[in-house]
Amino acid sequence: MEYFDALAQTRHFGRAAELAGVTQPALSSQIAEMEQRLGCRLFERGGKSAGMTEEGRALQPRIEAILNEMRDLESVARRGRLAMDGRLRLGIIPTVAPFLLPRFLPELRVLFPALTLELREAVTQTLVDETLAGRIDAALVALPLEQAGLTAEPVFEDTFLLAIPASEPGFVKPPIPPESPVLERLMLLEEGHCMREQALAVCGSVRPAAMANYGATSLTTLLQMVAHGFGVTLIPSIALAAAEEMRDIRVVPFAEPSPSRTLGLVWRRGSARRNECVALAATLRRLFRSDDPGDVQREPDPHREQRQEADDEERPAVPDTVGGDVDRGMRIA
Repeated sequence: MEYFDALAQTRHFGRAAELAGVTQPALSSQIAEMEQRLGCRLFERGGKSAGMTEEGRALQPRIEAILNEMRDLESVARRGRLAMDGRLRLGIIPTVAPFLLPRFLPELRVLFPALTLELREAVTQTLVDETLAGRIDAALVALPLEQAGLTAEPVFEDTFLLAIPASEPGFVKPPIPPESPVLERLMLLEEGHCMREQALAVCGSVRPAAMANYGATSLTTLLQMVAHGFGVTLIPSIALAAAEEMRDIRVVPFAEPSPSRTLGLVWRRGSARRNECVALAATLRRLFRSDDPGDVQREPDPHREQRQEADDEERPAVPDTVGGDVDRGMRIA
């Protein structure tokens, strides 16, 4: 059933074997034996790919339910030996994973050395569906999340800031009000990312003109576009350190009350891994809830200013979409 589950998720024999931790011939043999015992075909073969038959699709939710019960049973048994050991499958949204994991994973290894963490990075709705189906044990997402069958534990508040090109020092004066025309140049993530809707909510009555032209799949891509003068973007404070490493980007605050999102951990209601999920949430809260993005209007680095002045002499001025002539020449950091 675990091999069936792996193949149902990947629809590819090679990737399913890798996911299950066996060789491809071993997985193919077990699937064939399962089909023989059940007296029906579960997958349609086409080279290494595998499409599910009608019988396979009918069996999939039953098999998932059985596997979830087995995993819950194993979790209950483990509680008597050692907390937080074995395999735990955690989902994280893409606007959090690259910035949270470098701090979170080393801490987790120290606190729970017997825990094997399997990570799944995907948009919120995918993580919700997979948590409900039992394919993952918990997910770190933005709250509130109105979804029956899930328990949510708030972890920390993540304040939003605005990333603008550093080559345009006179472009905007912080703090940024929600009606600022600079937000017309706001670039957004693709449909399906919760931060896209959060960005639109920050804009208020201003409609971002750039939303029709750009739809990035990652925050890192948006920051690169900002660094090269294509527009501005919303950035959560959890990603501030990564943005500050890009010297072609300037980060400025919004006017109070600052917009923010609440990040939290969700898991299936009634899950036998509830205590482990609560422990994960507590670890995340301790690491990140007291983080202060600091005063993003820091005194400028004098070396950076010297570099900027040298660059400005070589940069041609081009018209800005908001108003005035500004320097839009860009240099890769």
